[in-house]
Amino acid sequence: MMAGAPWDKEVDVLVIGSGAGGLLAALVASHNHADVLVVEKSNLWGGTSATSGGGIWIPCSDQAKAAGVDDDPEQAFKYIRELSATNVPDSSIKAFVAAAPEMLRWVTANTTIHFDAFPYPDYHAELPGGRKDGFRTHMPTEPIDGRLLGKDMQSLRPTSLAVSLFGKINWQFTETYMLLFRPRLWWLGLLRMLWRYYSDIGQRFRSDKDRFLTLGNALLGGLRLALNKAGVPLWLDAPMIELVVSNGKVTGAIITRKGKAMRIGARKGVVLAAGGFEHSAKLREEHIPLQPVTSRSGGQVNNTGDSIIAATAIGAATRNMHSTWAAPVFSVPGEDRGRLVTIERALPGCIMVNQAGIRYLNEAASYHIVGQQMAASNKPEARTDPSWVVFDHDFRHKYPMGPVIPLMPDWLQAGAVRSILHKASTIEELAAQIGIDGTALAATVKRFNEYAATGDDPDFHRGDAAYDRMYGDPRQTPNPCLAPIVKAPFYAFPIYAGDIGTNGGLVTDDFARVLDAKGKVIDGLYAVGNNAASVMGESYPGAGSTLGPSMTFGYVAARHMTGANQTGHKDG
Repeated sequence: MMAGAPWDKEVDVLVIGSGAGGLLAALVASHNHADVLVVEKSNLWGGTSATSGGGIWIPCSDQAKAAGVDDDPEQAFKYIRELSATNVPDSSIKAFVAAAPEMLRWVTANTTIHFDAFPYPDYHAELPGGRKDGFRTHMPTEPIDGRLLGKDMQSLRPTSLAVSLFGKINWQFTETYMLLFRPRLWWLGLLRMLWRYYSDIGQRFRSDKDRFLTLGNALLGGLRLALNKAGVPLWLDAPMIELVVSNGKVTGAIITRKGKAMRIGARKGVVLAAGGFEHSAKLREEHIPLQPVTSRSGGQVNNTGDSIIAATAIGAATRNMHSTWAAPVFSVPGEDRGRLVTIERALPGCIMVNQAGIRYLNEAASYHIVGQQMAASNKPEARTDPSWVVFDHDFRHKYPMGPVIPLMPDWLQAGAVRSILHKASTIEELAAQIGIDGTALAATVKRFNEYAATGDDPDFHRGDAAYDRMYGDPRQTPNPCLAPIVKAPFYAFPIYAGDIGTNGGLVTDDFARVLDAKGKVIDGLYAVGNNAASVMGESYPGAGSTLGPSMTFGYVAARHMTGANQTGHKDG
């Protein structure tokens, strides 16, 4: 930690990590006249945020109000409090609820990012304070032209394979539904997407990367454009090694750049915004021993908890390190991370079964709940990791199943996908292929088909909740999530208990300041995003519950360290 040596560079604010929370903290601090530097461990910027859908969960926003929805802060607090872990203080939840709409207002005023509130139900909308009509999830709805980023375009982390066409063509939120349900003349929309991508001839000669930035890429692209305009530098390939402490205060950090150790001073503070530890085998073994496989995480592979380790080395406290943003994932051979399974499970005509051939959960529940249930149900007598998604010819023709593309013949699917896709003319033959008792699987399918005929699932209530129905097929009646599995050939595809990141981390106060084991503030050190223990505890209230708090507390941290919270002056 070498407190006495001279600095190689000194700034007001040093931000570690280039995801949404870190870039927004840097932008707000810069607007408040601070000299800011962002450093990024990898050779790509944007973090897991860039690979995401870009949604942020923000209660009581101006956008919701403009849509005619009058949200209530007390109801939002009640909803989060009902779900969040008991060790998360009330004050932290209230700080988020109060600052979140203010943060979004600031972003709207100071960047080109355009957010709309969506009628996207809360994941547990039936609980007190939950909203079945939604309008707490906000999406960046205006695409950004990547050419505006110049050379920074090529180092933007690309979007996830799970939220792009053929793993490389970016789509807008509305295009997802067009491709999913294929309404009349849907193919014209597909042709527009293909033309948009392939007509960018100059880029096609350089790279497969799509310069039509949407979802998480649009969010991060918009933040980077604003940072570039403000003149804030972002260093790539510059991992942090340790924090520097002087007289009990964090005064900077040691990073490496171009093979050389550099001491970077930070007069006002260091913001840790470098993600969780989902891709650290060592930390997973220590804190999440039942789910040790790093490739089952959808978080980006550089998230190995370096900054959490550095902070605990100077006495920082941690909370809920066993917790993840749980999710079922597809694990395709050759891919370095899991593909989040959001929509497919709710579509009519498929089920999930354990290795005893038994259905054991509501497939259409939120990915966080399904991921948690998969992990908790993984017993020696009936393993659930992997489980199997079972579907028939009709489903295969109508809908995607992760990387399995509808309308495309089996033999044209990617070789890695074909290697794990099982197909048979009967349920019993399918069961034999995947090592499941055929009688048990046939009985499970028969029972499910009886439920599908009535539109009611008394075992697990699939399709009852508002969230379930959002991802169902509205053309399927009486239940958009239920259809029988009857037409051969039958298919099975493995699905694993995974995550999209860890959400336990450093303990912070209402201003995102890191605390030590005695609850005392470590002066000069802030943490946001998955570096910090989430205000949501071990829960996932709605779409955008990762990025919403990350950006909110990034905003709060920057204002606090630059004096805006104390003086009450407006951000410049």
